[in-house]
Amino acid sequence: MKILKRNGREVNFNPSKITKRIKDQSKGLKVDYDGISIKIISQLADGMSTRELDDLCVETSAMNVVDHPDYSILASRIFVTSLRKYTPDLFSSCVEILDSKTSQLGEEFVDYVSNNKDMLNGIIVQDRDFNHDIFGLKTLEKSYLLRDGDKNIVERPQYMWLRTAIEVTGYTLNLNELQETYDLLSKGYYTHATPTLFNSGTKLSQLSSCFLLSTKGDDIDGLFDTLKDCARISKLSGGIGLSVHNVRAKGSLIEGTNGQSDGLVPMFKTFNETARWINQGGKRKGSFAMYLEPWHADIFDFLEMKKNHGKEEMRARDLFYALWVNDLFMQRVKEDGDWSLFCPNVLKKQGIILQEEVGEEFNIRYQIAEDRGLAFKVVKARELWEKILVSQMETGTPYMVYKDKANLASNQKELGVIKSSNLCAEIIEYTSGDEQAVCNLASIALNKFVNPTIKWGYDFEKLGEVVKVAIKNLDNVIDANYYPTNETKNSNSKHRPVGLGVQGLADVYAMMRLPFDSQGASMINKMIFEQIYFSALEASCELSETKGEYSTFRGSPASKGILQFDMYDEDFEPSLLNLNWDNLKNNIKDKGLRNSLLLALMPTASTSQILGNNECFEPFTSNLYTRRTLAGEYIVVNKHLVKDLEEAGYWNHDVINQLKLNNGSVQNIAIPGYIKDIYKTSYEISQRHIINQASDRQRFICQSQSMNLFMSDPDFGKLSSMHMHSWNKGLKTGMYYLRSKPAVNATKFTVESTPKKSSVEEYRKMLEMSKRASQSEDEDCLMCGS
Repeated sequence: MKILKRNGREVNFNPSKITKRIKDQSKGLKVDYDGISIKIISQLADGMSTRELDDLCVETSAMNVVDHPDYSILASRIFVTSLRKYTPDLFSSCVEILDSKTSQLGEEFVDYVSNNKDMLNGIIVQDRDFNHDIFGLKTLEKSYLLRDGDKNIVERPQYMWLRTAIEVTGYTLNLNELQETYDLLSKGYYTHATPTLFNSGTKLSQLSSCFLLSTKGDDIDGLFDTLKDCARISKLSGGIGLSVHNVRAKGSLIEGTNGQSDGLVPMFKTFNETARWINQGGKRKGSFAMYLEPWHADIFDFLEMKKNHGKEEMRARDLFYALWVNDLFMQRVKEDGDWSLFCPNVLKKQGIILQEEVGEEFNIRYQIAEDRGLAFKVVKARELWEKILVSQMETGTPYMVYKDKANLASNQKELGVIKSSNLCAEIIEYTSGDEQAVCNLASIALNKFVNPTIKWGYDFEKLGEVVKVAIKNLDNVIDANYYPTNETKNSNSKHRPVGLGVQGLADVYAMMRLPFDSQGASMINKMIFEQIYFSALEASCELSETKGEYSTFRGSPASKGILQFDMYDEDFEPSLLNLNWDNLKNNIKDKGLRNSLLLALMPTASTSQILGNNECFEPFTSNLYTRRTLAGEYIVVNKHLVKDLEEAGYWNHDVINQLKLNNGSVQNIAIPGYIKDIYKTSYEISQRHIINQASDRQRFICQSQSMNLFMSDPDFGKLSSMHMHSWNKGLKTGMYYLRSKPAVNATKFTVESTPKKSSVEEYRKMLEMSKRASQSEDEDCLMCGS
């Protein structure tokens, strides 16, 4: 058998080299390196290249992650050592190759690297590439690491982190500042969002994730100007939230032609095809979320747009749908009252613009419209409510975002009425005709601060330090960013909002041996987010003192000493951290803030995969499941569960089989009860606990949070109860997606009476089974790039 080497020369295959390499890379790992070697050798084909052989070694190792998470580490070691064969050993050499063979790098970046190559090469710590598991590395390989003109990867993960650090620190010449950011990124303490990782150092450095727009009127010019702006933003990897409340309803008079409007449906079809066409630079699908208030006369058509059945001309399934829900509608649902549906164009002629009203003013204007008989149709509020619930049970959408709380508890509320959220329902920012809101995102890896040797078992001081670095760098991104429209630049320059989120909260609870629904988890949750909010405000205040406050600060709630937790009915009760809020408020009133908004908890589908953490603040959806990513499909086993079971003496192939049989649940497996409590899945935790924790942290989140709800078998009663509880608890985002399980579980091909090691065929069958059974719908979250 012949193997084709990199230089094109054929050599005889030597199986001992495979065995030695696998054994060398397996040091310190709980893996069967002989078994892996045999599987690799059994799959070899004559004429394979050494790169194909490396890929086979990686894939075969990754397939066995079901047996133990260490197989993922083995796969990552093989991947990194293979990558080193094909990429330059110096960061500066990587940049020189990319600059000579492609036109993607920016001139400023190339000059900066050229002028500081020795310093930059000295910063890099190559072995940190091994800190990524294979799941993260394959995600980086697929879309993040830069390639030359022949599509060959030139970057290593460390080069990407340094490239990002250079951009977000504003091309600083302060070595300590650059070193600090690079270290935090490369060690996995925090990460910037996908567009920032994609585009740092490039000619079109569009670093922002989220864009919020309002339609520029409902005439031809306004609608197509809006479409053009959406296309420009989508081209550069931006996810879009678009409010369409002002677009006239079906049947409304068009005065210029004396005809009737076709309403929202054909408009959505047009936006749907634009999202498919302008596909974020060819890297992933374009993504638009359409926001509508429930008083709009086209609301029933709106709720049908994403369904899998029905007439094709009445569907736009590639769009995402969200309700911008006012309190009056929720009250009428609660009271079983009537609900009137209006055309915004008809109301406008009467001087009533409901999308520009909030709270009691909205209620008054809505009642006036009803009294004047302007409704297109009057229905029972619960009739519409049931249609909403049906759509959510069938499609997982529309999102539920509460207009009144989003507006009344915002540090931008003095600017005017906020009309929508973004693609993932966590950004709450003001938009207008000449302002399209933008948000730059990053997320803190909360699990990095677990430390059993200190008070509380968690390093809140270090957390605060990392938050301050992240806020400073996010503020730099505002100035470094390339803006796709004048309106986006205008908005970001005036208000300077940023969105700092989190990942790995479930990892924190597991590492601290706290069940997700325990009082201890609830306490740690409050303390973490109080510390993050405090440190973010402190950092923004310090930046204001040195760089100047954002231009619209005076008149904002914060300028009056009113912070997020002051905008709720209940009195603020600080945690046991004893943070000096009074002193901070006085400093803010005196010195200002650099940023109008600071925190937003986004889904972190892509970046949490890179860092190897559980997504954002969610519970584990399963302890054994398939994740669909930009890189493909991989089986993931909960590494914390394996560690705890190993320590307790329960990790064996019988338990692995039982995990498969129970779709990743441990509740029916013969293991200690405390482990069962810690590793309840999202479907086994009362959603009331998830909502209550979200409510507790919302007091420290000046924007919002992409909160999914999970139901094995949703019905009207349970889903309605969850929504009412979210609304009553003062959440801004009551629900991002409704996650549900399939009605029929897949056949467990991999469960055998006699347990044995995983084979390639077994892995593939399991992949298919778990793909259908786990319902880990990560693709829905990948679009925003957080």
